[in-house]
Amino acid sequence: MSILNLFKVAIRAIFSNKFRSFLSMLGIIIGVAAVIIMMAIGQGSKESVRANLSQMGTNVITIRPGAETRGGVRQDPSAMQTLKQKDYELIERNKKYVTYVSPEVTSSGQAIYGANNTTTSLYGAGLDYLNIRLWKIEDGTFFTEDDIRKSSKVCVVGKTVVNELFPDGGDPVGKTIRFKSIPLRIVGILKSKGYNSWGMDQDNVMISPYTTVMKRILAQTYYSSINCSAITEELTDDAIAELTNILRESHELKGEAVDDFTIRSQQEMMETMSSTMDTITIILVVAAAFSLLVAGIGIMNIMLVSVTERTKEIGLRMSVGARGLDISNQFLIESILISLTGGVLGVLVGWLGTLLCSSFGLPATIPLWSILVSFAVCTLIGVGFGYFPAQKAARMDPIEAIRYE
Repeated sequence: MSILNLFKVAIRAIFSNKFRSFLSMLGIIIGVAAVIIMMAIGQGSKESVRANLSQMGTNVITIRPGAETRGGVRQDPSAMQTLKQKDYELIERNKKYVTYVSPEVTSSGQAIYGANNTTTSLYGAGLDYLNIRLWKIEDGTFFTEDDIRKSSKVCVVGKTVVNELFPDGGDPVGKTIRFKSIPLRIVGILKSKGYNSWGMDQDNVMISPYTTVMKRILAQTYYSSINCSAITEELTDDAIAELTNILRESHELKGEAVDDFTIRSQQEMMETMSSTMDTITIILVVAAAFSLLVAGIGIMNIMLVSVTERTKEIGLRMSVGARGLDISNQFLIESILISLTGGVLGVLVGWLGTLLCSSFGLPATIPLWSILVSFAVCTLIGVGFGYFPAQKAARMDPIEAIRYE
């Protein structure tokens, strides 16, 4: 019997039991849709995280104080005072793979203007800070080298701070606000960045000269961190090696001495986050894929029932010359058609489910390979779970099959 005739027979068999065939497909539909939606959410979340990290600069390198053990007790890195002015100056003088360098000190507190106030974060930074963090000035200017040298009481502020302190829509540039009782004159407004993927408001921020924050607010002589930007993302590793050598020399660390600082790159964070998201996606997909296994067992069960119901038909076909291979192929084709049809409908449901997730604000992107994998799995299910019923039908004795009641 030709393949075309086998397809016609399989299609007639499926349409003769529409409801039962649909129930067989339903498990495949749910399984494929679940897999595609899980993959879409995982891929979309990974892309969202990468996009948010990219907004902070893909070649950003952050140097922080390293933890130290004293008297057998490991100290908190944030309490260490290992990053000083001389480190910053040494990096500025000797950098080859680094374009921008800026110290950073941070403080949190209330910003006040008149009767309005808001809780925000104040960053003390250098002139290169905006270039490193990819921030832009929308109105006004950034502070100057002279402001840093004189520890001037000036700042630039984000849109959230502006909206909270100046709800009437007045021009904040030139106005003086207070942060922890220290007056700071606004010289510029940062362009809005919005929320990142962790739900943090990137516009709820103030930036002042690092000398101002260190001397007038925190009363400290060390930095919280030093931020750098590699020439290109590809040269990040070279820049890290260069910074490590500079700081070890500055801190007089010889031989096997442990670094009293840590250097992390945005690229490293991206890779870590991507790896984490991939792991979560795999777990979700594996959980969803179990429904495909259940669906395959359901197809095998229905096909066994179908073989039993059509025992006489099988006997008649064999008695007029149909070979065991023809009978086997007939049921295999029927099983594969059910699986692939369920797969097509599952892809459609998965696509609609992804659109629904996107409408609720969940980042979701369907990767093309997930559709191809779904069809491959559906084909394997059709062959794998249809093989045993097909072989059972092929091995029937024609005479016994015709006599079957």
